[in-house]
Formats: sequence, structure tokens, C-alpha cells
Amino acid sequence: MLLVYPVNEIMKYIPVLLGSIIVGTTSGNPLWSLIPVALVAAFGIARWFTTSYRIDADHVQLRSGIVARRTLSVPRPRIRSVDVEADLLHRILGLAVLAIGTGKQTDKGEEFKLDALDTSQIPALRAELLSHTGQYGPGPVDEAAPPHVSRPDALAESGVEIGHWRAGWVRYAPLSLTGLAVVAPIAGLGAQYGVIDVLSKSAVVQHLDDDTAAIVAITVAGLTILTLALVNLAACAQYLATWFGLRVLDNGTTLHLRHGLFTTRQITLDLARFRGATLNEPLLLRAARAAQLEMIMTGENPRQKILPQAPRVAVERTLDELLRSRRSPRADASSAPSSAAAAAAAAAQPITGSALGTVDLREHGPAARRRRYTRAAWPVGIVVVAMAGFALAGGDPPPWTWTFPVVFAVVMALIAEDRYRGLGHRVLPGTTGPTWLITRRGSLDRNRDCLEAPGIIGWTVRQTFWQRRAGLATVVAATAAGKKSYLVVDIPIDQAAALIEEVTPGGLGRR
Repeated sequence: MLLVYPVNEIMKYIPVLLGSIIVGTTSGNPLWSLIPVALVAAFGIARWFTTSYRIDADHVQLRSGIVARRTLSVPRPRIRSVDVEADLLHRILGLAVLAIGTGKQTDKGEEFKLDALDTSQIPALRAELLSHTGQYGPGPVDEAAPPHVSRPDALAESGVEIGHWRAGWVRYAPLSLTGLAVVAPIAGLGAQYGVIDVLSKSAVVQHLDDDTAAIVAITVAGLTILTLALVNLAACAQYLATWFGLRVLDNGTTLHLRHGLFTTRQITLDLARFRGATLNEPLLLRAARAAQLEMIMTGENPRQKILPQAPRVAVERTLDELLRSRRSPRADASSAPSSAAAAAAAAAQPITGSALGTVDLREHGPAARRRRYTRAAWPVGIVVVAMAGFALAGGDPPPWTWTFPVVFAVVMALIAEDRYRGLGHRVLPGTTGPTWLITRRGSLDRNRDCLEAPGIIGWTVRQTFWQRRAGLATVVAATAAGKKSYLVVDIPIDQAAALIEEVTPGGLGRR
């Protein structure tokens, strides 16, 4: 910790330290630039002497602060998840960071993190913090586990593997905006510090004139290809660094995730807070028959990802195994059987209704389709009116520019049709488990939300002015989990009450 804290503080203040180095160099006395570095390092060292934690029967407390002392206290029954993370420096030194999730959104300074703990302490500490979930109670442990693996580690790694990462999935990384999110800040920083000015004043650019249109076209094409290559490379690198070696283990009471190449991360989630899952299918991923899987849990990240970009078949299999192997949401955690027995008993039961990731959904009818085309026609009409107004005002646009509204209209019509095809819902009545509400919407970013009926705490039926004219409505299922509200968009108004009654009998106040 005496090494990690100073290094982390120095990395945090790199811009300030670079400025001090420049000032010290220009003043002719470089040694002055070392004073801020020494102060920052001393501040990091002081954290070791002023940070402590303790666990008693009811609370977990963290005390920290140099000038202003602060004590964070968390009731142990409120602990929802334990997140263990170790970057490259932590791993070299045999350390890790343990973060406690309580189901409450907190500011960065209010996070409950135990930094730079010895990794040998992590398993027992995690077992202590999650003891109320029943995961670490008496039960069989895999006897084939290596001798150096402790009992808490063996229990954390026990259970049914419902998903794991494959190297071939890297090919799906460029189909998201991750690479652009990585490259764009770097390009913006370079532009801010004069890279564009350097390029514009270079000899190659200065010699370009009207007679070198072909060279300009080749240069632009080359820069475009180079940019795409960098974006795709950044996306693949970020994908590998984040999700390398992913394993998803379900022991009936908790879900355990382990992944990461340089920075390893272990996440343990209490399945008593599980309320459903979301299949996320952006347009490019959907074209490649791929998707992502996210959890819907109370008190957790609303976009808690279980599987990254992966084949749609693998995502559906993981979702089905999650529903097959988890215990009944109505079961009492205190009476839950051992993880192996629970997994075996649950596996013998069929999935509720049918596979939630593949079941056909109910269409919303011609009125919903017309509404999609009507909304897609507005942008096309605005473009046509703008071009016509420009021409009537004396402008002389080239004739070929009138092909743009035609192409634009075709593209918007295709999007409207895809948005309608992506619209639907379904209610799967439970036999041995809960009833499920499945709703899907979107085109460029399509989500298929699978929500447990017991997790729904309220309903809203709303109609805009245009929906009332079309006889449609949007039904909103309110829940304490995930995104808090899940929408069934543009359903015929005469089906709204029946939908609510089917999911939550008596939800309308009548039996």
C-alpha cells in the first residue's frame, strides 16, 4: 500500500506535475519541479496511516481522511454485491481493491472501497460480507479444487457455469461504438494541442491545388481507412482488456463473474435481487447475429453486463441457463439448499413457458406501423420543403441534389419498417415459476427486456395526442430494478388493461 497509494496519486495529478516540470525547466532550476511530486507522494503515503476498516456483527465501517476525518458505515444486511478489482500494479504486488455495493447510487467520493488489500484476505472477507446470502453456508465443495484454493474461493468458484468467453468473439468488438469512444478523446486532445495546424501547414498540404483532385481524393480515402483501422483496433484492444477470460458461474444464490486481462475483476451478485434480463441488440450486432446480455437487478448498475458482444445463440443459452439454474424467487434464502443440490433440482425443471430469448412476440397491429411511417416521413418532408424554399428564393441547386430526398425517404422507410418489426410484447404465464413480461422495441438500438412479474411494483398507461387519435397507448411497468421503467410502446388501447391483468392479476384493483 505504501507503494500503490503514492503511485496512484502521482498518476492522478500528471497534468499538474507536467506543468510544474515545464516551469522548473524554464526557470533554470529543475529541482523545483520535484517538490510537487514529493508532496503528492507524501499525501499518498499519509493515506496508509489514516485509513482503517472493521467488521462487527451488524456493520462494516471504513474510516479515512487526512485533514477531514470521515467514517462510512454500511449495515451488513444491506450489502448487495462485492466487487474485487486488481490492476497491473496491484497484481504484481499481490493486492486487490474490494468494493461493497449496497444498492444505492453514490458519488465517487462516497464509494465503499477497501484499497490495496492482500489477496490472501479477499476470499475470507468476501465470505464474511456475503454470509447473509447463504452462499458460504455449509455445503459440499468441489473436491477436485487445487490444494492452494481456500474454502471461500472454492465456494465462489462452485456452481453451474452458464457462460464463458471465447477468443473468436473479438470479431464482434468493432460492431459497437467502443473504439470510437476510445479514439475520439485522443483525436480531440491532439487537435487541441495543434496537430491540425501542423498538418495544414505541412509541405504536402501546401502543395495541393486544384489540379490535384485525384491526390486529394486518395488522401481523404487513406485517412478514412486509417481512422477506421484505428477505431477497430481500439475496440478490439478494449474488448480483450476488459472481457478476457470471462466466466459466469451461478450457484443458485449468487452470480459470480471473473474477467479481465491486465485489470482483473471479480463481481459477486446476490440473485435474491434478480428481476430479469435484457438482450441488447444494436443494429450492427443484430446484422451479425450477435447481442449482449444485461441483468435487471435491484440495487445494482442498471446496465450490469453479463455477456459482452457475443453470438446471439450464446447469449440466449446463457439467459436460459440463468433462469434454469437459479432458485425460485419466492424461496427463503435461509431455507435454500446447498448450491449443488439447488442447481440439480432447478435444472430438472423446464424453463418457464419457453426460451425467453427466442419466443415469438405479439405484433402491435397496423396502427402502430402507420405511426412508425408517419414519424419517419416528418424529416423527409422538412428536407423537401427546405430545398423547395431555397429554389423558390432564387437559388439554383444542381439537378442531382434532388436525388437526396428520394434516397433519404427510402432510408427512413426502411428504418420505419425495422422499428415496427422490432416492436412487440408477450406474457409467459408461470407454471413452476413467476410470470414473465417480455417487451421489445428500437431499431438502431434494440432491447428485448424480460421482466419478472413479482418485480413490477406499479403500472402507468399513458397516451399522447397522436396516440389517442390512433387508438394506441404506452404501458409502463414500474420496478425498483434496472432502468426502473419498462415500456410496451404503441399497444392498442383496448389491450392495455388485459395486459396488466395478465401480468399482475388484480393489478387494476379488481378480481
